[in-house]
Amino acid sequence: MKQFYKINEISKLYNIGPDSLRYYEKLGLLAPKRGKNNYRLYTLDDLWRLNIIRDLRRLGFPMKKIREYMDNRSVENTRKLLTEELDAIHQQIQELNRLQKNVEERLQTLSGAEDQTLLKIRLQTFPDRYCHTLNTPYHTDEEMDLLVKQLLNKNTENLYIISNHNIGSFLPLKEINNGQYENYSGVFIIDNYGEYCLSGGTYLTFTYAGDYRQNVTYIPELLTYAARHGLVPDGPLLELIWVDNHQSADISEHITELQLRVYPKD
Repeated sequence: MKQFYKINEISKLYNIGPDSLRYYEKLGLLAPKRGKNNYRLYTLDDLWRLNIIRDLRRLGFPMKKIREYMDNRSVENTRKLLTEELDAIHQQIQELNRLQKNVEERLQTLSGAEDQTLLKIRLQTFPDRYCHTLNTPYHTDEEMDLLVKQLLNKNTENLYIISNHNIGSFLPLKEINNGQYENYSGVFIIDNYGEYCLSGGTYLTFTYAGDYRQNVTYIPELLTYAARHGLVPDGPLLELIWVDNHQSADISEHITELQLRVYPKD
């Protein structure tokens, strides 16, 4: 067996770049000898060290941790090191499971958006729904995006924008009655950990595709339906987004749902 290996041989054997080998040397993890012309010559002692470095790097250990382990190798320290890494792997698995569930929910939302019944007024019953809110008036999409970003910061682990149909805006009845369909009073994200409760009860709902400015047509239709059926609006109106510019650049694919709580006249 060879006693010495040149840097290009080690690089090829371990599939490690020469710069990485020099970096390991700088950290004191390797100590190659010097041959003629000051070329690095790696010994069998360097090989077992490289075996350890490669294994621990595959497990995700930082170089500082590897250096500490190399200087204090023992069965007990090896057991401790691997136990710590196993705990970290379990945490990563939990995070991946959470991400998987999150992505599955987003796909279900997209499928749900495609299955929505469009252009039909319906009566639906909703339970109490908790949400995070920002009661800041706004008028444009750009302003809404900024407000929603602030809401997302309230629960960064579980709240998201893309394919989240629980994001919406409040549109006061006072503004509606004055013919102002873009004078929103705030935004919300439905979340079980929210501090505000959207009261449960009977709601008139209406879902449409395309530009949200069609509210000028469809909101009056909701109010007319309520009046004809002896229902009293109990605002504000909720405007929920199923699909918007975060999911599609094609406005014709945008889907908006209007929800207006109502109760029977005495």
